Amino acid sequence: MSVLIGFGPLPFGKLVRVSIAPAVTSRTVTSSSTRLAWLDALRGIGAIAVLAEHMLPWVIPSLRPYWFNIGLYGILVFFLVSGYIIPASLERHGDVRAFWISRVFRLYPIYLVTIGLVLALAWWIPVRGAVPREPSTVVAHATMLLDVIGVGGVVDTMWTLSYEMVFYLLVTALFVGRVHRRSGVLALLFGLTALATALVLPGAPLTGGWLAWASGAAFAVGLTCVIADRLRTAAACGLGLMALILLLLSSRVPWFGVVIIAVMFTGTAIYRWEHGAGPFWPVIVTVVLVALTPVWAIQGGWWWIQPDVWITTIALAGTTFAGAMALRHRRVPRFLTWLGLISYSLYLLHHPLLKFYVALTGDLRWSPLAVQVLMATLFVGLILPLSWVTYRFVERPMQRAGHRLARRLAG
Repeated sequence: MSVLIGFGPLPFGKLVRVSIAPAVTSRTVTSSSTRLAWLDALRGIGAIAVLAEHMLPWVIPSLRPYWFNIGLYGILVFFLVSGYIIPASLERHGDVRAFWISRVFRLYPIYLVTIGLVLALAWWIPVRGAVPREPSTVVAHATMLLDVIGVGGVVDTMWTLSYEMVFYLLVTALFVGRVHRRSGVLALLFGLTALATALVLPGAPLTGGWLAWASGAAFAVGLTCVIADRLRTAAACGLGLMALILLLLSSRVPWFGVVIIAVMFTGTAIYRWEHGAGPFWPVIVTVVLVALTPVWAIQGGWWWIQPDVWITTIALAGTTFAGAMALRHRRVPRFLTWLGLISYSLYLLHHPLLKFYVALTGDLRWSPLAVQVLMATLFVGLILPLSWVTYRFVERPMQRAGHRLARRLAG
C-alpha cells in the first residue's frame, strides 16, 4: 500500500427529505434543512481535509502534518456522518426501492463522468499501474466494490466507495430482516472483528479476477430483485452476506476495511443514543477497539497507523463530530454547507485534476514557499468552482431524475 493513500469524502450531497405529513410548509422545510446543516458542514470540513491530504505533498510539502493523518481524519469524519444519517434516512422513509434508486442516481453520474475524463486524457497522464488491464476491471468499477475485491480504481480515491457500497448492502439486509436497530451491538461486533482480523490475517485470503465477475453477477441480479421487489428479502440478505464475505476475505487490507464499517455503525449507534433508542457505552468500547486494532496488526507498517498518529487522528475526528453535534442547533457557516453540497464532485475530481495541474506546472516541491502558496491557492480556486459546476449540471439534475423515477414507480 502506498503512503499517499487517496482519502476522500463520501458521496453525499444534501439529502432530499420527504415528509410523511399531509402538508409540508416552507417553514417545515427550512427547519429540517437547518437541523441537518451541521452534517453538511462536517462534509465540508472533510472535503477540505481530503483536498489538503493530496495537494500538500505535491505543492507545499513543508505544511503537511505528520503528527496525524489529515486524509484519514477526513475519511473518519465522513464515515461517521454516513453511519449517522443513511440508516436513519432509510428507516424514516421505509422504502428500499426508493433508497436504492436514489443511491444509484446519486453515485453513478459524476462517477462515470470522472472515469470518462481520466480515460480520455490517458494519452497524456496514463492510468495508474494499480488498475489491472483486463475486462474484470470494468465489472469491478461497475459495482464500485473495487477495494473489497482488490482492484485499483482509475481514480485513487475511488477505493472509499467500496466501503460505502458495502455499508449500503449491509444496512439494506439488516432493514429487510428487521434487525437494524441493534446498532451498538453491530458496532461492537465489527470492532471486535477488526481487532481479530488484524491479529490473524496477513492479507486477503481470496484474490483473483473471478471475484469481480462473481460479485458483479450477484450484485446485478440481487439489486434488480431488490428494486423490482421480487424475492426482495432473500436478495437483500444475499447481497449483505456477499458484502460481508468480501469485506473479511478479499479486501485489500481486511482489518482496515472492517474498521471502516465499525466506524460507520458507530455513527449509527450515536444516532440511536441521541434519540433515546440505545446506550452510549458501545460507542466508547468500539472507539477503543478501533484505536487498538492496528497496534499488533500483521498487515501494517505505514506511518499513519503508528499508535500515536492513529489514535490522534481518531481523537480529532471524534472531537470534530462531537463538537459539530453539540453545536447543531446554531447557525452553520454557509461556506461549509456549500462545501458539503459539492463534496462528492470535489472528492472524485480533485485527485486526477491535481495530476494534470502538476504536469502543467512542473514539480513544485522545491519551489520557493511563496510560489507554492500561490499555486496551491490557484488550484483551490479552480477545483472548487469546477466542483460546483459538476454538482449543478451533473449531480443535481440526476438526483432529481432519480426522485422522479422513484415516485413514478411508487405510484
